[in-house]
Amino acid sequence: MANRLFQNVIHQMKDTVGCVVGVLDETDAVVACSDLRRVGDMIPGIHEELSFAQGVLHQDGFTYRYLTVNNRNDFVIMVEGEDAAADNLSGLLAVTFGNIKSLYDERYDKSSFIKNVILDNILQSDIYIKSKEMHFDSDTTRVILLIKFYNRTDMLPFEMVQSMFPDKNTDYVIGVGDQDIVLVKEVTNEEPEEIEELAASIAQTLNADFYSKVSIGISTIVTGLKDLARAYKEARVALEVGKVFDTEKNIISYENLGIGRLIYQLPTTLCEIFLQEVFKKGSLESLDRDTLDTVQRFFEYNLNVSETSRNLFVHRNTLVYRLEKIRKITGLDLRNFDQAITFKVALMVKKYLTNKPTKF
Repeated sequence: MANRLFQNVIHQMKDTVGCVVGVLDETDAVVACSDLRRVGDMIPGIHEELSFAQGVLHQDGFTYRYLTVNNRNDFVIMVEGEDAAADNLSGLLAVTFGNIKSLYDERYDKSSFIKNVILDNILQSDIYIKSKEMHFDSDTTRVILLIKFYNRTDMLPFEMVQSMFPDKNTDYVIGVGDQDIVLVKEVTNEEPEEIEELAASIAQTLNADFYSKVSIGISTIVTGLKDLARAYKEARVALEVGKVFDTEKNIISYENLGIGRLIYQLPTTLCEIFLQEVFKKGSLESLDRDTLDTVQRFFEYNLNVSETSRNLFVHRNTLVYRLEKIRKITGLDLRNFDQAITFKVALMVKKYLTNKPTKF
């Protein structure tokens, strides 16, 4: 479609420029030209030779210059002549065609369209219309993986992820920041565990091949395009909540956030009131690190005193003594399920207030 766009513009300006002008694609083939007989001709080596030239190449009676679109040099402008007039015209055409191609991509390119959808920059009513124009299947299921890079390398994050998912017809790699990359992945019958395995594989590959440390937030699976904006927000929430409650993990799924997702949405003042109501003044702060570690292990082993004491390598009575000490300090008996839940939520609220992320 881009070739037809270039040809239409060249046709309109053919009589004005008064010389042969054309556009070559990344394979060095002439894809549009004022002399229609030259469309399809190959001019081997133009891209390679132009890369060594100082922005302009004169060869065989023509002037060549890169047509840069979105920082990519996939196309080359060709203008008949090797004089200053040809240089000036090639520069003018490069700017003109570059702007036209950028506007065209913004309107019709699928990746640009998907980016506008996930960033909520397009009306719901327009999503349906444009998706039909671009032949998107309304029944296709997708998941969003938000990949956050924590260190900089010679290769751009976008290029790293794009190299792993080159099929632009099914998977869309979109940059939403210098260090944040969105992967809109088409899925079929994958289970959540399989998607998490994919995310782990991506993180491992980026670390092994590109020495990049990343965290990945995973959305729920959505059907069609209209819910992609919601899925993108879910992936971002997964990363933000994960930074607070699952600091040791680098793969966080929105579906597995549990209570943390609820706490994340609470106002700070409400969280502070909750802590004041649950604990006596200063009672939580009076618990030392070893005691809190014991509590954490007690939760991990489902409030089972015998199992917890065995894994802590302490006598059962020792653990009971510690739990009784906690009850006296806080007023909560962790052997009681309801009170244990209250204590667990309170600890998470405290952690949230201490490590409260900046919401977006």
